[in-house]
Amino acid sequence: MRVIVIGGGTGGMCLAHGLRRAGIDVRVFERHRTRTDGLHGYRVGIDPDGSRALKACLPPEVYDLFVRTCARPPETFAFLDERLRRTLTVPLRPPADDVNDEKSVSRMTLRQVLYTGMADAVRFGSDFTHYERHPGGTVTGHFADGTSATGDLLVGADGTGSRVRAQLLPHARVEDAGIVAIGGKVPLTDETRALLPEDVFPGIGLVLAPHGMACILHVMEFPWGPDGSSPLPGDPTADHVNWGISAHRDRFPAGVTGFDGPRLVAQTLAMTPRWSPALRRLFTLTDPTSCFPITIRTSVPVPPWPTGNVTLLGDAIHTMTPGQGVGANTALRDAHQLVRTLTAGGSLEAYERRMRDYGFAAVAASKARTGGDQLVHRPVVGRLALAGQRAFLRTVDRVPALKRRFEASLYTSRGGDREP
Repeated sequence: MRVIVIGGGTGGMCLAHGLRRAGIDVRVFERHRTRTDGLHGYRVGIDPDGSRALKACLPPEVYDLFVRTCARPPETFAFLDERLRRTLTVPLRPPADDVNDEKSVSRMTLRQVLYTGMADAVRFGSDFTHYERHPGGTVTGHFADGTSATGDLLVGADGTGSRVRAQLLPHARVEDAGIVAIGGKVPLTDETRALLPEDVFPGIGLVLAPHGMACILHVMEFPWGPDGSSPLPGDPTADHVNWGISAHRDRFPAGVTGFDGPRLVAQTLAMTPRWSPALRRLFTLTDPTSCFPITIRTSVPVPPWPTGNVTLLGDAIHTMTPGQGVGANTALRDAHQLVRTLTAGGSLEAYERRMRDYGFAAVAASKARTGGDQLVHRPVVGRLALAGQRAFLRTVDRVPALKRRFEASLYTSRGGDREP
């Protein structure tokens, strides 16, 4: 079998590793010109689903490199108000092994790990245009530079704007979820560490604020420390804090997605005048070159399609909001399932059916948590909804049995205790 993978992102590269380990001829075609193009150094949370897939697909030495380049695992998940007052702090489960835990990794570092040992399988600068099926059962992918590649199966792993999906499922839609976000990165220093509550170290903080605004805080401390360097050549990843604010699109000015870094920082400050001075100071210290805006989008589920020699995985079929933080993990789960299908002689139709089931379930659950139609975004009712959220979180914080159930739900919703 010869497999053509369109897209060298997280899911596509995990798939390529798994197929190569199984002795299947695989080639990856990536539109970016180098392995570091188009990358932001932000956190990716790898849950047990993701770790399970990576361990199954990557060679042992590459999986070990992945584990060694993860940041310090988060120990707490803290819910805060806009003044950085705690409403709930949940302890996260300590690692039981190298799979069943929550890992934090730099997106840039993860990409470099996934390219390790695959130089001969990846062709950069390959801008996919369309595919062509042949009567003998093969399929050819065509690229903007006039080149092409022929195989027995073509896999679209080319993200939210997938051209493979556009041709295979022209009726499939990706829609605006009604939310805009701004992200930034701040070097972790003594000053910036002092600006955040103790509950956020080491861990994750989520600020729930009036007007439906939210702010995620990720502390990223790496094994090599502030004075060391990543074991991956050319990887600039160092200790830092990621932050990201989000709100209904109507709270942002027109054209915000075209703002440069300094204007994005200024916009963040303009939207948070009554927030904690410490948090606003953190925004001020942000490296403006690290800032970027994003319009949150979500897929509309599609019914089953006739199975052929072209299929999809990851954001190419089930783009989701960051509400549950499982987008990358679901792509990795897809890759794992597709490798198992192809190596065990299973039915591609069965892979697609199972992938649609869990993938679109994750889409719905993520939109329910981060979508413009939530009550917190509505005037008047939004204030009541926020008050209800905070009252619930404070109650959970005070009742040990409820806190244990809450912690267990965080674990199981991210793949803990799930059968592969």
